[in-house]
Amino acid sequence: MYLKKVEGPRTVRLKDGRSLTLADLPPANVRRWVASRKRIVVEAIATGLIARSTALERYGLSDEELSAWESDFAAHGADGLKVTLQQRLKHP
Repeated sequence: MYLKKVEGPRTVRLKDGRSLTLADLPPANVRRWVASRKRIVVEAIATGLIARSTALERYGLSDEELSAWESDFAAHGADGLKVTLQQRLKHP
């Protein structure tokens, strides 16, 4: 079996015990960003599975958008990445 040479780890273990691999990352041509996809990207960056610059380039994200995802995830967990929660927090 042949494994493609990649930079960094192929698999990381998350704090909750789950594994995250490069195959779990969303495809590069994602048009609709749901909370679960955002979470995978944020966790992949936080654990060193992919570099932040790689994620920005691969997914065509702005630095501000990715920073917002990271801060929302840090403050509210996975629910913080949902658009409905963000709307409720802005307009109580």
